[in-house]
Amino acid sequence: GFFQSYAVEVDVKDASNTTCLYAKWMMRFLIKYETNSSDYKNTTLNLSSSVTHNGSVCGNDTQAALLAVQFGEGHSWSINFTKTNETYQGDFITFTYNTNDTAVFPDAKRKGPITIVVKDTMRPVQLNNVFVCHNTDFFEAENVTQIFWNVTVQAFVQNGTIGKKESRCRADTPTSAPTVPPTIANVTTASTTTLSPAPTTAPKPVENPDTGNYSLKSGNKTCLLATVGLQLNVSQDKPLLININPKTTSADGACGNTTATLKLNDGNSTLIGF
Repeated sequence: GFFQSYAVEVDVKDASNTTCLYAKWMMRFLIKYETNSSDYKNTTLNLSSSVTHNGSVCGNDTQAALLAVQFGEGHSWSINFTKTNETYQGDFITFTYNTNDTAVFPDAKRKGPITIVVKDTMRPVQLNNVFVCHNTDFFEAENVTQIFWNVTVQAFVQNGTIGKKESRCRADTPTSAPTVPPTIANVTTASTTTLSPAPTTAPKPVENPDTGNYSLKSGNKTCLLATVGLQLNVSQDKPLLININPKTTSADGACGNTTATLKLNDGNSTLIGF
């Protein structure tokens, strides 16, 4: 499905009212939780249109900078940044979701806030540079997948001026354009769909998608195999049909004791998660 998510922009200022920490990004959370009937449900937590950033800290040579936001019914997210003589980098991401939010977690067995902490994989960034990553990035831990895209951030801003030189993430290239919000599709059956042509337009044949072979390894052993042709039919004012090309699609994910996740990225802003 396609999910609405809001962009977050936070401009933290110091005592002299000059910018010391700036960030603008988009994110959403995929969460698996237990219900009162002891089964498990998957839910999506998006940012609301109203976000606060109480508790954010500028940081200095001896104190970490902290970017903290609060949203919805008791949910919060934060990341701290550490600084060396010449670089800064993200350290830990802390995410708290509140299962008392019955709109997002109906019939949740465990009530109240739940906090998870993950290590950020951001590479060191030169001071005075702004970190930019348009492509989608994931962090998975404890039944939660955190999804980020269109990220712009600079910690320890010098003289209140955002840097003009960018440091890009590995997934971006110098010509990368901002990606659209990712598509998370849960597929239970395979089918081929054709578009209905407009009355004045001659029917256009729809090619079947090429079959791709995707696999994941756990150590030296293969833990997940998928041989599948994928076609997405998006219902909107002008229907959109997308064939996933296995030649340009990369597979990622993880295998656990009771769950496995396969993520396919076609390199053209389409993301599919199984």
